[in-house]
Amino acid sequence: MRPHPTIYFIRHGETDWNAERRYQGQTDIPLNDKGREQARRNGHALRALLPAIAGAHFVASPLDRTRETMRIVRKELDLAPDGFSIDARLIELNYGHWEGQLAADLPQTDPHGLAARSADSYNWKPQGGENYHDLTARLEAWLEDLTGPCVVVSHGGVSRALRGILVDDVRPEAIAQLDVPQDRILYIERGKTSWI
Repeated sequence: MRPHPTIYFIRHGETDWNAERRYQGQTDIPLNDKGREQARRNGHALRALLPAIAGAHFVASPLDRTRETMRIVRKELDLAPDGFSIDARLIELNYGHWEGQLAADLPQTDPHGLAARSADSYNWKPQGGENYHDLTARLEAWLEDLTGPCVVVSHGGVSRALRGILVDDVRPEAIAQLDVPQDRILYIERGKTSWI
């Protein structure tokens, strides 16, 4: 039976590469000022859930942009900024040879890869990278270890793949098109989602 954890999912705040629409993947790019403000906004939004949320497990991807986002969120909650764990299974998709490239350049730099991704965004894999099938396997293993409510700071691809696992009406071919805002918290409970 599929687990039904309660997850408060926060995508890391904006980076300069996000603003440029440059593929980031596992490249460790820091937050920009807008990203820090988004993290503060998300921490402030979680304050309404205190004190109950203070007992949740707080966990982040190992990349700097997620760890900084989590520290800002926890500071807004008046919790110890470094009182969270790191789990490598929450790291973003590896975009392989696409990392560092502008989305606008891909029609010239990799038209075949772009066409293959358009045809099957769930199973397509860039050279040296991962696909959503790989990411889903990582996240299913992570979900097996959850024992209670969790506040997660991770990445857009992780947000999409989690919904593919936990939300019944999300089909694999739709995962890559799911919205992944950086200024909202995705609340997942019992196979349903809402935004905070």
